[in-house]
Amino acid sequence: MVEKKVVEQGKACAVLAYILVGIIWYFVDEKMRKNTYAKFHVKQALILLGLSIAVNIVFFILSIISTIFAFIPGVGLVIGAIIWLVIVVLWLGVLVLWIIGILNSLNGKEQELPVIGKYSKHLTF
Repeated sequence: MVEKKVVEQGKACAVLAYILVGIIWYFVDEKMRKNTYAKFHVKQALILLGLSIAVNIVFFILSIISTIFAFIPGVGLVIGAIIWLVIVVLWLGVLVLWIIGILNSLNGKEQELPVIGKYSKHLTF
């Protein structure tokens, strides 16, 4: 459990980490780098940012594949619909993780994000 004072001092940075501003703030401000609460959420946000970038790459690749298959009558429509469903599910997953991260940081919790949060332990800075 983190001390209430540490949480209050790092809460703004922790919340803003999920929209990138807090990550920048953390690395620029020496006081924030010493705050364990801010550090925890910056690590979680960095993992989420990495996932978002990966989902964007998958989105780009699947968009190209969908466009190629769009020219095949009948089959192209089905394959395109499946690809877009996959894209929507991936983005909804990222959105849910993002909301969970923000809510955890607002509520003063150091709780890992589901599925991906455990990877933040491997980040060292």
